[in-house]
Amino acid sequence: MPASVTTLRVRYAETDKMGVVYYANFLVWFEVARTDLLRSLGWSYREMEIAGVSLPVIEAHCEYRRPARYDDEIEVRTEGQMVSAVRMKFSYTVMRRDDGSVAADGYTVHAAVNPEGRPCRLPERIRQVFA
Repeated sequence: MPASVTTLRVRYAETDKMGVVYYANFLVWFEVARTDLLRSLGWSYREMEIAGVSLPVIEAHCEYRRPARYDDEIEVRTEGQMVSAVRMKFSYTVMRRDDGSVAADGYTVHAAVNPEGRPCRLPERIRQVFA
């Protein structure tokens, strides 16, 4: 399975009043990591959209294990896999670098759609990499 690691540092704006990362920011980090994975494989979202394919999220799941806090250095480990010719699933593990503890893990499922919003086959180059 193709995989990547994205490193982030928790910004103050990503935390709540208690200094803990606000839960929705994990989904933002999933997007950053997913984009990094695709870019590492030689294909950016921009190139994909120019080629007429978008990957909207059709399902998202996140389990929160331990809090991440302001200024923590975070690693998001991402793996991608084909679900079908028109769907992909990305799995994420968010870890604090200082102690290796898992802050959260989850996944997103994406459908390939054309510019009219209709399902379409994923491009051959993506199917080959994630097969």
